[in-house]
Amino acid sequence: MPTALSPHNPRLAALRDLLTPRGRRAAARFGAEGATLLAEADRAGLLPQELFATPSGLERFDAGRYEAAGIPVFEVPDRAFARLSDLDTPSGILGIFPLPDRSAADVLALPGLLLVLAGVSDPGNAGTLVRSAEAFGASAVLTTAGTVSEWNQKALRASAGSVFRVPVVQAAAGELAALKGRGVRILAAVAPEAEADPEGDAVSVAAHAADLTGGCALMIGNEGAGLSAELLAIADARINIPTPGRVESLNAAVAGSLLLYEASRQRTR
Repeated sequence: MPTALSPHNPRLAALRDLLTPRGRRAAARFGAEGATLLAEADRAGLLPQELFATPSGLERFDAGRYEAAGIPVFEVPDRAFARLSDLDTPSGILGIFPLPDRSAADVLALPGLLLVLAGVSDPGNAGTLVRSAEAFGASAVLTTAGTVSEWNQKALRASAGSVFRVPVVQAAAGELAALKGRGVRILAAVAPEAEADPEGDAVSVAAHAADLTGGCALMIGNEGAGLSAELLAIADARINIPTPGRVESLNAAVAGSLLLYEASRQRTR
């Protein structure tokens, strides 16, 4: 039987901290809310350390098998659960998982296609890009400082569970540059404006005309500022997505997904 918790139980105060990056780092845990995310975690072979649910959440969700596996299940009053959720209509079920113990070195050694999120600050964009990375066969996602955490609740939902299966780790510019020594080409995504340097040579190439096969890392920059000068300097080439329509730029998640698709297309044709 689930253990009932009062609204003022210290456990619940500790759980609220998991909504913040600092709280997640300090506890080395994160929360995943909703039956869909819990099912995706289960599909990835991940079980929560603890499960928290409202009375109605327990009715809708089969918590018995978690209890049978020795996982503590706690019943939480609706009002108290609402303070653990960032949803307008809380789902009523929350699993607590340990943060994966991954190092940049482990991920940087993976072969094939890598996606680099360089200062992507919108959680919806970040989560969508992790989802696209899985869909189009990327080995891993690397993030630089300033990129929103993949364990942010909105990012988790936008990833639709892909974050449980695709390795995501933070890497410094020096670690990204070291990829070149492993034969990985670093390709910086830029807007198609300013197509020529002072000598008249093209400074970026359309993605469909670039070679996106073999080992390569696609860098997607911040939604407003793009890629930093430091990251542009380590890139082997700059690529763009031609846009015949009169738009200033593409959404970061759209641009990254299109580049991942083009890389997948080239690799499977």
